[in-house]
Amino acid sequence: MSLLVVGLSHRSAPVSVLERAALAEDTKVKLLHDAVAAEPAAEAAILSTCNRIELYADVDKFHAGVAELSTLLADHSGVPLEELTPYLYVHYEDRAVHHLFSVACGLDSMVVGEGQILGQIKDTLSTGQEQHTAGRLLNDLFQQSLRVGKRAHSETGIDRAGQSLVTFGLDQLAQAIGGIDSFADWAKDKRALVIGAGSMSSLAANTLARAGVSDIVVANRTHARAARLAEAVGGRAVRMDDLAAELPNADIVVSCTGATGQVIDAETVARALASRTSPSPIGLLDLAMPRDTDPAAGALDGAHLVDLETIGTAAQDAPMAADVDTVRKIVSAEVAAFGAAQRAAHITPTVIALRSKAADLVASELARLDGRLPDLDDRERAEVSQTVRRVVDKLLHAPTVRVKQLAGEPGGAGYADALRELFDLDPQAVAAVSSVTRSDEPAEPNRGRA
Repeated sequence: MSLLVVGLSHRSAPVSVLERAALAEDTKVKLLHDAVAAEPAAEAAILSTCNRIELYADVDKFHAGVAELSTLLADHSGVPLEELTPYLYVHYEDRAVHHLFSVACGLDSMVVGEGQILGQIKDTLSTGQEQHTAGRLLNDLFQQSLRVGKRAHSETGIDRAGQSLVTFGLDQLAQAIGGIDSFADWAKDKRALVIGAGSMSSLAANTLARAGVSDIVVANRTHARAARLAEAVGGRAVRMDDLAAELPNADIVVSCTGATGQVIDAETVARALASRTSPSPIGLLDLAMPRDTDPAAGALDGAHLVDLETIGTAAQDAPMAADVDTVRKIVSAEVAAFGAAQRAAHITPTVIALRSKAADLVASELARLDGRLPDLDDRERAEVSQTVRRVVDKLLHAPTVRVKQLAGEPGGAGYADALRELFDLDPQAVAAVSSVTRSDEPAEPNRGRA
């Protein structure tokens, strides 16, 4: 296993850099294919969320892999490599596995314990499968990360260690505007405008509806998607061209689109405030990356803006649940188990090739015996054949079982090489078995979103 991840997140880079490095969907697909076309990488997957961009790859050379993946991230994001490099982090092999498992459990999120990352990991795996850039290693890795994340949430109280970005951001608005710690106690009978119809916007709309918001308006570039979301929460759908007309009526505006430019500028907010009949301020929650809302809008009298940058600052002071330590132990145990399984799987093709060679030798010697002892009857011939095969199986059983056990231990990768050398196995035969094994393993489909 030569797993490498190169990326940047809210922990390593300011929001301004993350904004510039954000990738459009078509850019992600091109980056995936360019990554697997590069010499060091055999597989690739991209985990891209509102506060992280990470490129995972199975590489055969560490330094060349780091250089290539870093350059690809810079080229496709449009941020010059010399500007991007100070914010990049690198994890390799077990550390890379540990990193992804921690991310899946919500330990590396802005708000510790949030569960939306599991949906984003599903999307990453689905894209890698659809584009045929995720092979056995990355399929195993991302599927296992989903299981680890679900285990952490089901076995511990990690969910209580933090909240989703939506809930945390809405609580920040409630504290700033209403002087109330809980959004649920402040939102009742408020009017809301949700901009976007993706997974984050859907979560926001449902959160608003459960809190008792009296009127929910959904705006999206694709009106049909806005209509579906609005119907699900008992609201109404409008087109993006209607935003300026809807803003004066909204008490809460939640925005999370995939737009590359600003959706709400300060001038539009100023006009909305001027024509607003309600004396209460407008709360603006921007969960998009890059930002949908002009930061200058937050400085206007009568408006309060919470975005990913302010959420990140506030979340640093959020209380950490004791369950976080338990989740860390789960992650460590799962990383060890995953590494052992991968190392054991690495030697399987060699064991299969050894047994295949032994079977060929048995068949050859039995054929030679047929020529030298042509008078054996069928019963005698079958008994000799069974005896020879039994002897070979017994001789190979203990060493092949033991070598699989040893290969699963740390530092066990060299046992496959030793087995090939001791039994003079053809490297091409082992490679052929590896290829067949990978092609026969079905990938688990993931199409859901959080």
